[in-house]
Amino acid sequence: MKRYCPSLTLLIALLSFANIPAIAQQPPMRLWYDRPAAYFEESLPIGNGKIGALLYGAADTDSLYLNDITLWTGKPIDRDEDAGASQWIPKIREALFNEDYALADSLQHYVQGHNSQFYQPLGMIYIDDSNAGSITGYHRELSLDSAIASIAYMRNDVLYRREYLASNPDKVIAVHLTANKAKSINVNLRLTSQVPHRVKASQNQLTMLGHAIGDEKNSIHFCSILRVFNTDGTVTVSDSTLQLRDVSEATLCFVNATSFNGFDKHPVTEEADYINDAADMAWHLVNFSWPQLRERHINDYRQFYSRVQLELGKRTEQQVAGRTFSISDDYESEALPTDELLRAYSNGRPSTYLETLYFQYGRYLLISCSRTPGVPANLQGLWTPHKWSPWRGNYTVNINLEENYWPAFTTNLAEMAMPLDGFVKALSENGRYTAKNYYGIDRGWCSSHNSDIWAMTNPVGEKNESPMWANWNMGGAWLVNTLWDRYLFTQDKEYLRNVAFPLMKGAADFCLDWLIENPKKPGELITAPSTSPENEYVTDKGYHGVTCYGGTADLAIIRELLTNTIAAHKSLVKHGDKQNGWGIVDDCIPIQVTINKLHPYTIGKNGDLNEWYYDWRDWDPKHRHQSHLIGLYPGSHLSEPSLLKACEQTLIEKGDETTGWSTGWRINLWARLHNGEKAYQIYRKLLTAVAPELDKTPNYRHGGGTYPNLFDAHPPFQIDGNFGGTAGVCEMLMQSRITSSDIDIELLPALPKEWQDGSVSGICARGGIEVSMTWENGKVKTASFFSKKGGKATVHYNGISKTIRLKAGKRTKLK
Repeated sequence: MKRYCPSLTLLIALLSFANIPAIAQQPPMRLWYDRPAAYFEESLPIGNGKIGALLYGAADTDSLYLNDITLWTGKPIDRDEDAGASQWIPKIREALFNEDYALADSLQHYVQGHNSQFYQPLGMIYIDDSNAGSITGYHRELSLDSAIASIAYMRNDVLYRREYLASNPDKVIAVHLTANKAKSINVNLRLTSQVPHRVKASQNQLTMLGHAIGDEKNSIHFCSILRVFNTDGTVTVSDSTLQLRDVSEATLCFVNATSFNGFDKHPVTEEADYINDAADMAWHLVNFSWPQLRERHINDYRQFYSRVQLELGKRTEQQVAGRTFSISDDYESEALPTDELLRAYSNGRPSTYLETLYFQYGRYLLISCSRTPGVPANLQGLWTPHKWSPWRGNYTVNINLEENYWPAFTTNLAEMAMPLDGFVKALSENGRYTAKNYYGIDRGWCSSHNSDIWAMTNPVGEKNESPMWANWNMGGAWLVNTLWDRYLFTQDKEYLRNVAFPLMKGAADFCLDWLIENPKKPGELITAPSTSPENEYVTDKGYHGVTCYGGTADLAIIRELLTNTIAAHKSLVKHGDKQNGWGIVDDCIPIQVTINKLHPYTIGKNGDLNEWYYDWRDWDPKHRHQSHLIGLYPGSHLSEPSLLKACEQTLIEKGDETTGWSTGWRINLWARLHNGEKAYQIYRKLLTAVAPELDKTPNYRHGGGTYPNLFDAHPPFQIDGNFGGTAGVCEMLMQSRITSSDIDIELLPALPKEWQDGSVSGICARGGIEVSMTWENGKVKTASFFSKKGGKATVHYNGISKTIRLKAGKRTKLK
């Protein structure tokens, strides 16, 4: 296929971007390719927060793989599952304190429940071009500035173009087909699925009814409608296919509804009215032309995306086609197809454009997959072509779900964390039964390693899988800290009072009752049994195991949670709330006493932070999880210099070769340690080119990086690495914390030498503050702060500290 001339491509990009409202100095953000996608890892994702599509973009047979974030197998959980399993906890503790770790590992199987349900693919749309002739000038693109994808190609001297969008306001995936010669569009449309389904064709419409794999009477059902709006020509029906002939312009509109009606509602006997819902969405679309749908979509998307602009490097004024443009010093990167740019970057070619593109791509993905109440982004966001997704496409709550939302607040997308509120509330309701059934605790709630759309909270493993991941019960305790962060960034007191604090308190109550006195050191509190997520130890006696007591990760999560819950309580009391479950402020004193009694962090003989109660070695010293560093990031309580040094040594020992999501986490950890060069090195590592999975079978080998479509390669694909990388860029540019009397903001705390010049606007600090700044030669040149609530903040920059007064609703410049 003939490739677009790079100079022509750059000219097209600049001229088209000139018609878009200015996005500061940030260059046009787009992924583009000179050929169709052959594999999932080359396809382009679009989504409206509930339904999405993976676009392959072939001229002859265009494939759109469709997803709905509410289509899962299964039904609501049985809250009486394994009632009485808690009887095994004392026996496990006895084995542990007798140092019989093999017995403890074995007994853990009795404290395991069912595994999660599966996230399911929805369907496929195929657009078969009936025109003959060779293809030239092929171009495929996804604009992050507009959330519109497109392909263009020449056939028989006719320029064909397709545009794709997923609109949140109109709940539709739409494809617009045009040609520069009238009556040149001749295509067949097919709608099908990998799950049980049937399709009916009628005038200008295909309707598909189906359900998730499993018992039809106990599965989520769906209704999909694909409707054609054409300007001329004919649309005829043939079996389950629509044939468009001699059409000049057409819009294909796809809508879907499922019977999912809540985590505790049966998907058949208590179903949502999904057939009528789909029909209503389809009929709604007759009110809008393609330009209107497009404009409504762009306006909705940009209200979020355009809040943050980033430029790494300098800009120069250049003349293009008689017009003056401000062009980045890395503008040549924009002229390379994204897959070629990624490979060149992996081979040592610098590209601040690619680094910026990856940052904004993470924001684009979060907007596109996380807008459904109670149903947050899963391991794949919402995009999968697989009937059986890797790791069931579920919610993995020992890091991955949390990492999905790390960039939400710092990159000014707090609204995208909304799905977590309902989901965590659902976890808390089911988690009360898990606390009782598996752990014998009547107060509070807990959640475990995996969950799904039914908000399952039980330890998984089905009585025969490894406790190293199956028996972990700190998921709820970790996850609620995301809600606390939302409050810190937004300063929404009603949210804290009505949503965050009750859920935090419930998770804290469970932890308070789960802690026990350490028989090895009376007066000290630990957890038992304990595991460190997915990691394995070797004892001083040579036993290779996973179950222990007093694991550092458990205690780090509990420290963070209890500290944050006390702070939340005090904030509510300060603002007049005396009845939030813990009474007056003094009633927090016993909780602080509990924190003080927790088994302390310890440093190993190699200078690293011990992951286990004893200074045992890891079975895999390079293990991907670094759960015992939670107090450093995403937590904030780990700040003692000797412990920070031990965290650094831990990261050195683990090395840089790891999976995608772990690479994303390590960027943030190094940034928290103020090591910009190391954080940047790991960011570059995250952008290592990884080839598609050619045989379509997920490859679970180690060595993460980035696929040609910029999806994170765990491998296989997990979206959390994308989000960890985006969050890491923010952490390198700005860090914030709230102290007892002030807001601390650090500007450029971990800036690498490769980013010595740049600008950013709209990133967020805790305390309800938006930060914008420019810098030159590694030093802040200008900075301004927009505060939602007012107050004061201490800003640390260029080696000095300055306290500034902030006025609510006003922008304050740093002088």
